[in-house]
Amino acid sequence: MCGIVGYIGHREAYPIVIKGLKRLEYRGYDSAGVMLYDDETGVKVCKTKGKVLDLEAKAKDAFNTNGKIGIGHTRWATHGVPNDVNSHPHLSNSGELVIIHNGIIENYAPLKEELIKRGYTFKSDTDTEVLVNLIEEVQKKEGLKLGKAVQIALNQVVGAYAIAVFDKKNPNEIVAARLGSPLAIGVGEGEYFIASDASPFIEYTSNAIYLEDGEMANIRLHKPLKVRKIKDDSLVDPYIQELQMNLEQIEKGGYDHFMLKEIYEQPSVIKDTYRGRLHANEGIVQMAGVEDNLEKFLNAKRILIVACGTSWHAGLVAEYIFEEFTRIPVEVEYASEFRYRNPIINKDDVVIAISQSGETADTMAAIKLAKENGAFVFGVCNVVGSSISRESHAGAYTHAGPEIGVASTKAFTTQITVLTMIALRLGKAKGTLSNPDFHAYLQELELIPEKVAEALETNDRAKEIAAAFKDAPNCLYLGRGYNFPVALEGALKLKEISYIHAEGYPAAEMKHGPIALIDEHMPVIVIAPKQGHYDKIVSNIQEIKSRSGKIIAVVTKGDTQVRELADYVIEIPETSDALSPLITTIPLQLLSYYIAVMRGCNVDQPRNLAKSVTVE
Repeated sequence: MCGIVGYIGHREAYPIVIKGLKRLEYRGYDSAGVMLYDDETGVKVCKTKGKVLDLEAKAKDAFNTNGKIGIGHTRWATHGVPNDVNSHPHLSNSGELVIIHNGIIENYAPLKEELIKRGYTFKSDTDTEVLVNLIEEVQKKEGLKLGKAVQIALNQVVGAYAIAVFDKKNPNEIVAARLGSPLAIGVGEGEYFIASDASPFIEYTSNAIYLEDGEMANIRLHKPLKVRKIKDDSLVDPYIQELQMNLEQIEKGGYDHFMLKEIYEQPSVIKDTYRGRLHANEGIVQMAGVEDNLEKFLNAKRILIVACGTSWHAGLVAEYIFEEFTRIPVEVEYASEFRYRNPIINKDDVVIAISQSGETADTMAAIKLAKENGAFVFGVCNVVGSSISRESHAGAYTHAGPEIGVASTKAFTTQITVLTMIALRLGKAKGTLSNPDFHAYLQELELIPEKVAEALETNDRAKEIAAAFKDAPNCLYLGRGYNFPVALEGALKLKEISYIHAEGYPAAEMKHGPIALIDEHMPVIVIAPKQGHYDKIVSNIQEIKSRSGKIIAVVTKGDTQVRELADYVIEIPETSDALSPLITTIPLQLLSYYIAVMRGCNVDQPRNLAKSVTVE
């Protein structure tokens, strides 16, 4: 949830660390801090509540060093409110050790109690300060170097972490470790970079090592990198991979916000996601992860989809698509609930785990539980080399490129694209999807990028509607069939970035309770494309109209029936019912975006949220 940056090498560390923190601010932005070291001034720490810009302003007066070693942190608060004291980095009682930490130490309370008995004092409310003092206690008690002390201390903690630790007694080294939270090490010429993802160092090196769970690294100036297992201290031969990301992908590219940029990238990233996999003219869908495990899919008695947030909504869309195309029963589970309710998992189940980051802690735990029970696990994620991609038996990447905006947009549509291709391939192989239908869907899926581009032309209409409803305290989203999950996703987007209370509902369920909320002040967004249960949803709209609700309808171009009933209409191009979520979600994303902008909200960094949820 937090962002970690570190540098050791021949350049000035401060500009690298600050720039890196800005790129990682999507991971947490309620406080930030940095430590620099040089031989003359020693350890210098500056930290503050607020954003990285606040840190940068404070650091102008705090630093008088051009140190070549530095670590920095941008925080999403867990233990302790966001304030200067709880901000990272944290120092040990002696002031000799400095740590930054992403994650949660679950057994921090008994550890803290024991350390207090041994004379340690604590300034903050954080679990991180407990960890750095535990490392110091181990180091002093046993007379150890930093790396060994970190290894022994980490074997005493329970929880998740990515850490970087510095010892001013040995200032040419940073020790990094991970368990459950991502950590990448950039390998340059005579320099190393440490970060939660590769974005902080992409302009300096294209070579990176991704630490695996339970690994730690001794990163030393002018010496080879050493990676060890935390559990037994055994050496690991690290794999250096070449990064596929480029700098342009993580910049705004002239857009006001990353979110708007990412909304507008959807035509190209959907095409990138099916490129090389979908050959409509030849009637082929080919995905290596599916082809290599086709029998497991075809013999599955049930498909379980586990995910959180927007990925869960993509899974709900997939439930409709898989059951329609393959006739395999599908259950969609919140990963956070799945792992705690003693679920029934069979050896002939296929578990599909969906996560944009590939690091979602609850989804990772669900995967491990499924594997322990003998199920086949297929991962769908966006980040190459992420934990879920490594933990799954097989999988498929979306090709959305880096998604920096905290509220997912292009992740949703590319996940649906991947899941649709899997369902099409299985339906063809099982014979549950006729040849004419199979070919028709391939042709239609190939046309989706240009239809998404056409849907993006509703931008000005979305802005006009946003101006009318930006001050609404509540909002209701309704959809049926394939577009019920889109209603949930539309409501989530509005909640996330505008802080307006919103609910998504199946339109037919409105009369079973939510209709009580409808009056002349209640905006109701109804997803009503021509395909699907059109007549039924027209009836639902009439029910709203008769109670004076304000109706915003997303309709197929040329619609006349809904237009007569709705206060506002947004027109989208026609497509098949099964593929319609890829189109209907676009105006809802734009509507949420403009409402949030007009309300003065921080669209890319909404309050209390972080992009990659690596803690429970």
